[in-house]
Amino acid sequence: MDIRYLGHSAFEITTGGNKILIDPFLVCVPNYDYKSVNYIFVTHGHGDHLGSAVEISRATGGKITAVFELANYCAKKGGISNGVGLGAWQKYDWGNAIFVPAFHSSSTPDGLYAGCPAGIIFEIEGKLLYHAGDTSLNSEMKVIGDLYKPEISMLPIGGTYTMDIKHALIAAEWLKTKYVIPMHYNTFDAIKVNIEEFTQGIKELDKEPLVINVNQSLSI
Repeated sequence: MDIRYLGHSAFEITTGGNKILIDPFLVCVPNYDYKSVNYIFVTHGHGDHLGSAVEISRATGGKITAVFELANYCAKKGGISNGVGLGAWQKYDWGNAIFVPAFHSSSTPDGLYAGCPAGIIFEIEGKLLYHAGDTSLNSEMKVIGDLYKPEISMLPIGGTYTMDIKHALIAAEWLKTKYVIPMHYNTFDAIKVNIEEFTQGIKELDKEPLVINVNQSLSI
């Protein structure tokens, strides 16, 4: 499995012949080639997460999986969508995914209610990956750690709108995760951080920070 960071909170996961996009806000990779995308997942409706999901779905036939209200919005805009709720595994050709609580807000770029915000746990190639979406530190992460113990966690660290680095370090402990990929930082001034503070803090927890440069990949 390859994980490619597309900037902000956007990731591409390649497994077998499938290509999965998460929160495809692609301003950091404006020339990204999405022609082979099969699946699209969106954690909530804000424009910096919904991003180009509808346009990509229309162009490729890739299905958008999102919370019910947001999925309906995407369908009305011409996307192919799959509406889900929190707390049930969904089966796919490449594995499974489950939407879990996030503590944030969710509205579409034109101000419509987009359901509750979410994080997503993916089961791919026998590994569990957790994309936290936009969220504060919250006790649901203890539940996720107890039940799922995700091997890899993608956590926002930029502060202002989400957890900051100090709270992300606590989250990493609660999640019982081994690897932590930072996201939602340095895209604009309000979420600027010193990434060395993050990497050092994660190492002190005896965990491994995986800082991926924009448009770079790692194999897990």
